[in-house]
Amino acid sequence: MPTKPSAFLSALVLLCGAAAPLYAATTPEPAVSRDAENAVVKVFSTVRLPDLSRPWAKQPPQEISGSGVIIEGQRILTNAHVVAYASQVQVQANQSGDKLSASVVAVAPGIDLAVLKLEDPSFFEHRPPLPRAGMPKIKDAVLAYGFPAGGTSLSITRGIVSRIEFVPYNLGTSGLRIQIDAAINPGNSGGPAVVDGRMIGLVFSHLQNSENIGYIIPNEEIELFLKSIAAGPYRGKPAMFDELQTLENPALRAYLKIDNAVRGAVVYRPFDGAGPTPLKQWDVITQIADTPIDDEGMIKLGDDLRVAFQYLIQKVEHDDAVPLTIVRAGKKQLIRLPVHGHRPLLIPPLEGTYPSYFIYGPLVFSRAHMESMQLLRTRAASAIGSPLVARIGEPPDPEHQELVVITSPLFPHALSKGYSNPAGEIVRDVNGTPVKSLAQLVTLLRDLKDDFVTINFDNLVGEALVFPRAQTVAATEDILTDNGVREQGSADMMRIWQGK
Repeated sequence: MPTKPSAFLSALVLLCGAAAPLYAATTPEPAVSRDAENAVVKVFSTVRLPDLSRPWAKQPPQEISGSGVIIEGQRILTNAHVVAYASQVQVQANQSGDKLSASVVAVAPGIDLAVLKLEDPSFFEHRPPLPRAGMPKIKDAVLAYGFPAGGTSLSITRGIVSRIEFVPYNLGTSGLRIQIDAAINPGNSGGPAVVDGRMIGLVFSHLQNSENIGYIIPNEEIELFLKSIAAGPYRGKPAMFDELQTLENPALRAYLKIDNAVRGAVVYRPFDGAGPTPLKQWDVITQIADTPIDDEGMIKLGDDLRVAFQYLIQKVEHDDAVPLTIVRAGKKQLIRLPVHGHRPLLIPPLEGTYPSYFIYGPLVFSRAHMESMQLLRTRAASAIGSPLVARIGEPPDPEHQELVVITSPLFPHALSKGYSNPAGEIVRDVNGTPVKSLAQLVTLLRDLKDDFVTINFDNLVGEALVFPRAQTVAATEDILTDNGVREQGSADMMRIWQGK
């Protein structure tokens, strides 16, 4: 949690789950680690968020701060949400008055991790990396280090490890999560959690409206991230996106004619958004590799830990597939299920990028992203029947590689006379040709020879827009000038518009 988080950055931070903290009267007081104090840094970010209703611009800069920790390779580990959309990043050591320039060299928004490099490597000469430990045990005494709001000096809070789970993080990514009962506040994000002088993970969130429920990204997830970026650009965590349900209901078991000895998770909706899948509805997944799955879709890890079976994907994945044992129509089968680092979505999140756009006369077109839902807040009528609502979570299909949304009210101009505000509308077709993507839309407009441009929207309430083509093209430059817009489109769209 950076200090002064924006509403958008807050959406990147996981704020879910609740549990009563566990206390043990005999838990020893953890000793403060001088190595940890030396390895913790304060991270300052100047953030420029996208302006979704004006995609040619950015929002005014915001100054936020978080924490970080020195790791091997003269690098600093922090949370992705601390440096998301940062135009400038600086790092300040504990007990130091100097702020050093840093750059973001790798980021994983889903698991909320980022790596920074400093321009001055001498910073690390007397600041060795903080050693990392394995998975802690429940009730281990823990210290959380960081620079929360309310002061400028290093803060150290004490607690215990109260829970370890495999849960959703952000943007369709799941991972192990450690819950602690140490006080975690805005600004702690990116600081280390330490047991016996060794880091067990990175602070990244706390449960809102609750006291002393904080969340840690464990070292296992950090190691996966660091291993991935060592081999090249981050590819995401391998995952399965099939919809599953439990096998607890007796009627469901009877309907499937499953033997009482069979335990596992039932496939409700197979995921085929990234290609063919060997799973079918009503398959029962009974094992992942050699590990049995219970009727709640859980597996045992050791004597006192039970997590969702999908956790093992990151352990047993090989060549982008995992071995599963299933029962189909009463017969056991062995399959290899393809797994994917990113879930293909018709309406994807921005994930730290700025939106592409194109301006044509008084209209502003852009790709629809999850964040585009904000455009519907002021125009509830545009949500009725809108694919922006109905198709959240769906993969692309042959008819739609992506959705194209109108982001802004019509620019003031004689061409706009009599038309309502189309902001938030999804473009269905241009002169009868279905729109499959923003790039295809720009190509259609570029190559159009008709006297008029007719734009229909994919909704139940609204209107069509008709413009004279030649006048619309000719008026675009004046509209840009009148409204202080420097470029007609983002660089990728202008390459298409200016092409043949």
